[in-house]
Amino acid sequence: MTRPDKLPKVLTEAETERLIQQPNQRHYSPHRDYLFIRLMLNTGLRASEAVSLRPENVDLMSGKLMVREGKGAKDRTLWLGEDLLDELREWMDRRPESDWLLPTRNKTKVATSHLRRSVKRYARDADIEEVGRVSPHTLRHTFATRLYRETGKIRMVQKALGHSDLSTTMIYTHVIDEELEGAMKGL
Repeated sequence: MTRPDKLPKVLTEAETERLIQQPNQRHYSPHRDYLFIRLMLNTGLRASEAVSLRPENVDLMSGKLMVREGKGAKDRTLWLGEDLLDELREWMDRRPESDWLLPTRNKTKVATSHLRRSVKRYARDADIEEVGRVSPHTLRHTFATRLYRETGKIRMVQKALGHSDLSTTMIYTHVIDEELEGAMKGL
């Protein structure tokens, strides 16, 4: 398989930490944006899937997250870590009654364009390199790369991302190959 011309932008651990520190969680909208960012970094959700989450899609006891009718109208199951679950439990006490898990103050669904602008603004505030390439999809790429790094299992990444074709997921092996090349040349 040939290497693509341009690999996806993936955040480093330091960039990820700086990004999630940007939203001021004392205020409603930045707190919601923080949770969007954490959810996408921890589950690989697409922006459209994140804004479409409903409270009933998350089991706050088991950590099970159901993505309903993601891309290609496919459902998939993901899992949340305890830290993120605790934050979502706290959020449930704060959020207005709404059909959406992370609604606007007016109880409506957040527009994906708002989410894109917010991620870009927080990335700029966090001094992330190549800020022009940072988007909600960057968070998905970061999740997938991290999952592949930690497990070495490309099929697991495929399932988490909801890709029907493994060749779509193979981009993440190229990211790791590039990192390996850089590390070995530096020895």
